Amino acid sequence: MSAEALQTPGRGSGFADLFRSRFLLKLLVAKELKVRYRGSVLGLLWSYVKPGVQFIVFYIALGVFLGLERSPGNPEGLPNYAIYLFSGIVLINFFTEALGNASRSIVGNGGLIKKIYLPRQLFPVASVWVSGVHFVPQILILVVACLFNGWRPGVLQLAAAVGGFVIVALLATGLGLLFGAVNVYFRDAENLVDMLLMIATWASPVLYSWTMVQKQLGETFFNIYQLNPITVGVETFHYAFWLPTTDGAEAIPPHLLSMWLPIGLAISGLVLLAGQLVFRRLEGRFAQEL
Repeated sequence: MSAEALQTPGRGSGFADLFRSRFLLKLLVAKELKVRYRGSVLGLLWSYVKPGVQFIVFYIALGVFLGLERSPGNPEGLPNYAIYLFSGIVLINFFTEALGNASRSIVGNGGLIKKIYLPRQLFPVASVWVSGVHFVPQILILVVACLFNGWRPGVLQLAAAVGGFVIVALLATGLGLLFGAVNVYFRDAENLVDMLLMIATWASPVLYSWTMVQKQLGETFFNIYQLNPITVGVETFHYAFWLPTTDGAEAIPPHLLSMWLPIGLAISGLVLLAGQLVFRRLEGRFAQEL
């Protein structure tokens, strides 16, 4: 046998394994969905209930009590704040669920990994796919709400929404691979991920306007703030879903589509590449460490 044919035990072929094992990936996604809702009365309806309760709490606390909703007595607020808020919540919920589950996926499937060999990166990627399944009903609710508020998007808005979702999906997958691998060796990674997810909602303009950040931080620090791919993803969702329901006079971040969207894609792509490199380097000893 030639040296080229020899492979390190437990090492996969990276992203190529995802394509070759796509049927197995579908089975893992179906298994995750069945296990998650086993014994649950509501089942997939939790995809509607949880973001609905979250939206109501934030809307009352921020839109009503803190005055972020525009009204006759509060002309400085955001018009259609409910749409603004929910369009950010559905995207940030996808990210937090995807990263949280992906970072625990290897340890959570330790029993299976110790028994048989299969491409390890299938587990964090399957977790992201499951989060995508939960994302679909939430985005449908958002679309219906937007239509009732006069939503008439153009091709550019729809393309921006797709771009924003791709940015967040790539970022969640890359970080999921990274922390999923590190978590096998250091369980502290789970606590670090929990802190990151707690910060994520507030570190992006999900609950507030980007103009507040620019006003408080100034142009230089605002540009640093814009380097967060989640920020770009949320802003593109606002541009795609919320802005067409307003009179169009609301400002969007400067150079959002021409500069920040490509930068967000590039950063998320680099994170995905880095996560895959770390994962491939560490996966050889997963079975022993678990």
